[in-house]
Amino acid sequence: MNPKLSIAVVEQDRERALMIVDGLRDAGEYEVMVIGDVTGLARRLAALAPDVVLIDLESPDRDVLDALTMASTPTDRPVAMFVDRSDEAVMRAAIEAGVSAYVVGGLSRERIRPVLAAAIARFHVVARLRSELAATKAALEERKVVDRAKGMLMKAKGLSEGEAYALLRRTAMDQGKKLVEVAAALITAAELLK
Repeated sequence: MNPKLSIAVVEQDRERALMIVDGLRDAGEYEVMVIGDVTGLARRLAALAPDVVLIDLESPDRDVLDALTMASTPTDRPVAMFVDRSDEAVMRAAIEAGVSAYVVGGLSRERIRPVLAAAIARFHVVARLRSELAATKAALEERKVVDRAKGMLMKAKGLSEGEAYALLRRTAMDQGKKLVEVAAALITAAELLK
């Protein structure tokens, strides 16, 4: 794990907060900030902008999860949440709020490092999947634009699909633009001429 991570610890009980800070010191060198009051949690997390959020709550309520959602979307940072009691609805809400690791059974000093490592690893896996999904969606949208432009050329000029594609590609190369840019420009021009 990166030894220079900043970690915001959300813990209302002072003794437990000290145990967590000590556990983090045992696990490596981190910049640790403790938030002892969940009032204004979203604002405080936004101001601190930690790399990781570690939350230890007996039983998280909807207000805490809403504040977490506002401060840490699933794409912002890894969040590890330790809870004492299991509640399926709360667990689902926590995961939707961006929690990377939801650990039932409370927090112990020796569990901090592995749970933190798991939360960070899961966050990176999910981030990679989100990135791949976004790239796939963008490629699909580009393909739709190119296919629409090809269809317009086929209809207007009586070209085959291959000829229409070749024309779009040649035009893009001649103009030093991407194929999708030329296709989008063609669609825009055609819509203006309607």
